[in-house]
Amino acid sequence: MENNIIVGLDIGTTKIVAVVGERSRNGKYKVLGYGHNPSAGVHRGDVLNIIHTADSITKAVRQASEISGIEIKEVYVGIAGQHIRTFQLEREITRSNPDIEISSAEIREFIKRQYNTAVKPGEKIIHVLPQFFALDNHSDISENDIVGMAGNQLSASFHVVTANEIALRNIYRAVKHAGLSVAGCILEPFASAESVLDSRDRTVGVVLVDIGGGTTDIAIFNEGVLVHTAVIPIAGNMITSDIRNGCSLERDIAEKLKKQFGTIFPEADGDNKIISIPGYRNQPAREISQTSLAGVIKSRVEEILGLVDYEIKNLNIAKPFIGGIVLTGGGSKLNGIISFSDYITGMDSRQGYSNEHLDESPFTEELKDPIFATAIGLLIFGIRDEEEKNLSSGKNREPVDVPIVPPTPEPDKPVKPVKPVKPSGTKGFWDTVAGLVTRIFDPEEGKIN
Repeated sequence: MENNIIVGLDIGTTKIVAVVGERSRNGKYKVLGYGHNPSAGVHRGDVLNIIHTADSITKAVRQASEISGIEIKEVYVGIAGQHIRTFQLEREITRSNPDIEISSAEIREFIKRQYNTAVKPGEKIIHVLPQFFALDNHSDISENDIVGMAGNQLSASFHVVTANEIALRNIYRAVKHAGLSVAGCILEPFASAESVLDSRDRTVGVVLVDIGGGTTDIAIFNEGVLVHTAVIPIAGNMITSDIRNGCSLERDIAEKLKKQFGTIFPEADGDNKIISIPGYRNQPAREISQTSLAGVIKSRVEEILGLVDYEIKNLNIAKPFIGGIVLTGGGSKLNGIISFSDYITGMDSRQGYSNEHLDESPFTEELKDPIFATAIGLLIFGIRDEEEKNLSSGKNREPVDVPIVPPTPEPDKPVKPVKPVKPSGTKGFWDTVAGLVTRIFDPEEGKIN
């Protein structure tokens, strides 16, 4: 976009979030406006209904555009889902002139070549992330340190991420149906990590766990580099489904029950609250104890955190992750989940807030909510990608940390953009969702009206 103003677009299973921003003079990132809308047509990170998804995108983007006063034409979009695959890659080249110092451009070209690596049919490489370099007899050299050195044999280890081509194509088509174009596609755990972690976290070792609606995304860093990523197809929506099935409720009521009264340790509150649930149509009201509700929630959260623990232990990294576990995403707001994570994993856990790197703006406090972590991370990645392009063209800009090579989906026929929808203003996320269904909880009385 013009004037280095970038848009991050999070196409989630439960929500669509668009964030508009730019780099501030102090090096932080300033949000100029944002929009959000309940998601439709997305299941566990995959776009299944292009038209419904495009309509949700249009609503969120129009709201962000109206608030920021910026005409939005292209976006940096996130991708997740069970189809994501990662693998390690080792590559070595013989330099033509060992006496010439290694430049940043040479390293970028070395990384770029790895996008031509053969992968499984139906897959496409979306990220090639350098971990450590080696030069002749010197090993474990960081990307920053290798620049300026001279030598003959240059090698590197890379963390490669692939995505299903059909899943990529569906994202592109949904964005196109919304009248927009995709500037870059980024794995969502990378984006979430960028918004809630800093360089110190990555250096001492940290596990980022983003519990969304459809998937739980994991990004593990150690000694300053990404060492592992994973996408678990169990998250907040599965908890809602358990409540719905276990209590025989409508989905909207089950979701509100989870948000209003959901907890893992009800005994911590000192009492066992009884919740009144309205009957369907003319059926009589029913009651459920908070302890019973917690039992349903706890079982599913234990499964999620158990899978996270498996991913960590399966790496066989001897050094401790001093940064512990950082939980973000909407599912991380569940009462008691931080201490439960401590118990399941044996590691210190904390809440990750998505305003870690944001400059002051009228939206700073509201954007602190973990549900915005991915969208803000996409904004940061987009800004850095544009700075990388400017660097390559000779302008004095900082390089991007993670190379982003946009996928090239098959050509599609021109489509008519979805008709713009009037945005809902600057209300909070809860108010937006509550506009679709009648608010049924009375937090003071512990009742459902």
